Amino acid sequence: MKGSATDIEGVRILEPQVFCDDRGFFFESYNTKTAAALGIDIDFVQDNHSMSLRGTLRGLHYQVRRQQAKLVRVVCGEVFDVAVDLRRSSPTFGRWFGVRLSALNRLQLFLPEGFGHGFQALSDTAEVLYKASDFYAPDQERCIRWNDPDLAIDWPLPGEMIISAKDAAGSFLRQADLP
Repeated sequence: MKGSATDIEGVRILEPQVFCDDRGFFFESYNTKTAAALGIDIDFVQDNHSMSLRGTLRGLHYQVRRQQAKLVRVVCGEVFDVAVDLRRSSPTFGRWFGVRLSALNRLQLFLPEGFGHGFQALSDTAEVLYKASDFYAPDQERCIRWNDPDLAIDWPLPGEMIISAKDAAGSFLRQADLP
């Protein structure tokens, strides 16, 4: 597995070594020792799996306490995955990083604690798997609006948004209850 830094400290793109032959492929999607060697020394406690239709936008989610580091990958289809720096003391506070994750490119996105996370499904259907470093705590969950003008996220399918009522009611960053 190879790890690449992004322009936001702590956010990394991971690329597995894929072994292909006439039967298909094999790759190790996660290994604690390999991750630690790449600077990701996390005890993940929960795996999540979502399926979304084209245009569905989920996020930007985070927890105020019991923050979660996440390792995100796509096993079917393609998404545009976004990490937003919510760490008030960070020089990149309020900046976002986006990357296309797909079943074909097999890239993974690592977000440390202190980030908002969201994605938009780009294919007819997209299945996303992600590991979390703490358990889901509904009373701690918050949401930043996907269309916050201070973030100005360049979503790939702006005319095809499918958004839950909960996500549509998210806060703007300036008024958000942050970690």
